[in-house]
Amino acid sequence: MIDFALTPELAALQQRVRHFIAEQIVPMESDPRQGPHGPEESLRLELVAKARQAGLLSPHADPEYGGLGLSHVGRAIVFEESGYSTLGPIAMNIFAPDEGNMHLLHEVATPAQKERWLRPLVEGRIRSCFCMTEPAPGAGSDPSLLATTAEPDGEGWLISGRKWLITGADGASLGIVMAQVPGRGATMFLTPMDAPGIHLERNMDTLDRCFPGGHGVLRFDRLRVGPADVLGEVGEGYRYAQVRLSPARLTHCMRWLGAARRAHDVALHYARQRQAFGRPIGQHEGVGFALADNAMDLHLARLATWHSACVLDQGGLGLQDSSRAKVIVSEAVWRVVDRCVQALGGQGVTGETVVARIFADVRGFRIYDGPSEVHRWSLAKHLLKGHSAATEPAQPSERAQPAVAPQAVAVVSPRPRVASEATA
Repeated sequence: MIDFALTPELAALQQRVRHFIAEQIVPMESDPRQGPHGPEESLRLELVAKARQAGLLSPHADPEYGGLGLSHVGRAIVFEESGYSTLGPIAMNIFAPDEGNMHLLHEVATPAQKERWLRPLVEGRIRSCFCMTEPAPGAGSDPSLLATTAEPDGEGWLISGRKWLITGADGASLGIVMAQVPGRGATMFLTPMDAPGIHLERNMDTLDRCFPGGHGVLRFDRLRVGPADVLGEVGEGYRYAQVRLSPARLTHCMRWLGAARRAHDVALHYARQRQAFGRPIGQHEGVGFALADNAMDLHLARLATWHSACVLDQGGLGLQDSSRAKVIVSEAVWRVVDRCVQALGGQGVTGETVVARIFADVRGFRIYDGPSEVHRWSLAKHLLKGHSAATEPAQPSERAQPAVAPQAVAVVSPRPRVASEATA
C-alpha cells in the first residue's frame, strides 16, 4: 500500500513555511520595488533576510552549506508552499535559475568552485544565470544547434556567441555558459558576469515579471576562461544539462502549483461571497463546476509532481517522468488560473487581486524548460520504441518495491513516506 501521509517532521516544516509565507511574504507583494523585469535587488535581499531569520533559506541545499538537505519529495512539499506567494520562491532562495544552478554545482563542481560560487549562492548573497538558449539559428529546444564556441587559446578558451532569454542575467554574479569546444563537444564554463567580453545587450519584455533580473540578451566577445573555469569535464555539457534540467523542470512544477493553489483560493473565497441571482455565484453550476475542475487539476498536478520526485529520490534519471510531469502540471496550472480569472469576472483582469499577476506569470510555464510540444514529441518517441513501463514486465526486484514509493526528506525520519496536501 502506498502511504501518502505526512511524517510529523515534514508536516511541521510545511506549516512553518505556510505561516512564514502568509505572515511575512504575502504582505510584501504590493512593494513598489517590482518592475517589468522583476523585483529589484534591494527587495530580494530584504526578502532573503526574512527567510534567513526564519531558518528557511535555501532549504534544498546540503546542510554543509546551511540548507535542510531536502529530498525531491521534501522539496515538492516546501516549494509548493513557497509558490503560494509571488515573492515566496525569491525569499526562500529557491527560484529559477539559481535553484537549478545550485543543484548542478553541487553535483558537478570541484571543491574550489563550490566555495567560490555555490556557498554565496546558497547564502543568498549573489544571483546566477544559465546561458544556454540562443537566437535562431542557435540552440533552443534543440540543443544540438548550439552555436556559441569556445576556441582554444593557450591553456584556456575564448568564448564567442549570443544567448537570449537568459533568466536573471541582469545583476547576476555568476554565469554558467554552454559552448562548443571544436572537436570535443559542448562544454560548460563558469564565469563572473562582470568579466571583460560579456555584454548585456538588453532585457526582453515578457509577460512574466517574477524573476529578478528578467530575461536578458547576452553577447560573448572573446570571453577568456581558464582550465579552472570548466564545470565538470570538457565535452560533457549535454550530459550535465540533463543533470540540471530534469530536476529543474520538476521544481517549476512545485512552485507554480503553489501559485495555482493561491489563485484557486482567491476565486473560491470570491465565489462564496459574491451574490448574483439570489445566491452566491459558487452555487451556480457555471462557477461551481469550474472550481470542482480546479480541485481535480490541482490534485492531478500534485500527484504527477510527487511521483517524479520519488523517481529522482530513488536514483532514477527521471527524464521521461519529468517531461510527463512538466506537460501535465504546466497545462493543469494554466487551466486552473484561467478558470479563476473567469470566475472573478471583471476583478480577474485587474490588479484588485493577485490572480491577474499569477495569470501572466504562469503562461510562460508551458514554454520554459521545453515547450509542451517538444516534451510530447520526446514521450512519443520513447513510447514508439517500446520503452513504456506499462508494457514492459517488471523484474522481481521491481515488483517488490512500488515505482511511486517515496523516500523521506533529510530532515525527517528515513521511513519511505510521501506527504499529502493538507489544504486540498
